[in-house]
Amino acid sequence: MTEHTKIIYLMGTKISLYVKGNNSEILLKKAEDILIHYNEVFSANREDSQLSMLKKRAAFSPQKVDEQLYELIKTGKKHSLSEGSYLNIAIGPLIKLWRIGFAEAHVPEQEAIENVLELLNPDNIQLDDEAKTVYFLKDGMEIDLGGIAKGYFADKVMDFFQKNGAVSAKVDMGGNVLVFGESPSHEDEWNVGIQNPFLPRGNAAAIVKVKDQSVVTSGIYERVLEKEGSKYHHIFDSKTGYPIKSDIASLTIIADTSLDCDIYTTKLFGYDAISIIHMVNERKDMGAIVITKDGHLACTDNLMGKIYPFQKTDS
Repeated sequence: MTEHTKIIYLMGTKISLYVKGNNSEILLKKAEDILIHYNEVFSANREDSQLSMLKKRAAFSPQKVDEQLYELIKTGKKHSLSEGSYLNIAIGPLIKLWRIGFAEAHVPEQEAIENVLELLNPDNIQLDDEAKTVYFLKDGMEIDLGGIAKGYFADKVMDFFQKNGAVSAKVDMGGNVLVFGESPSHEDEWNVGIQNPFLPRGNAAAIVKVKDQSVVTSGIYERVLEKEGSKYHHIFDSKTGYPIKSDIASLTIIADTSLDCDIYTTKLFGYDAISIIHMVNERKDMGAIVITKDGHLACTDNLMGKIYPFQKTDS
């Protein structure tokens, strides 16, 4: 039995994979091939991807797509339509209008924002389970899976590792962390850092201990546009057309699957900290850590005793 690590730069992020088991090097190479395939199918920034093809053709006729792409669109639509959800996979036209995170990012005119709001209704994404087709009821619609795709990919890669003999593994999709088995330090639980939203990436505010779970954090620090003294983050409210306003700087969700973590970090991001903790406390299968804009940290009851302040050590 061997253990290996592989770093891949793909999907605009750094992906880190660790596997312990028989043929771990071969498993890592096959995992890389899986991720390259996903990038070819799911990318919103590649003109030749199936997702981009939907933007061009799905308003004119139903378009058959890859089974896994269909599966994720269906899951995303379901959670986009649930009451009080801030997740919306039909938000593509608004994301492309602001372009936050890209060189051409800008604050759009109010009229331009209002023009795209009518294109953001996820109920206008028509799906056919038997034919695996996607049809847009309005021309100009565009699906954006950026909020949930990495979680889906992490789960699929981990499932591949487990089905092929891995006894321990970690998938880190640029912040979407999913762990399985014993940690490399031979401890039963893994230590996962929670990003400090007020410091550059890589600086942890706390450490949480998890086992066979995923940890995902969304925050207003990830991609920011600064214009005329105002800051605009990248998590949007599809009702107003502007970045979501709340008292939270970051929201971390801990759950058995990385996809659930992705879904709920966005779905709940528009709520205040107290409401988020209350809502997640109602669930036995999920935990939450909230850091507010004024620097307070709160967590759900089931994470008490599993979170520790990050202690920086001198090297």
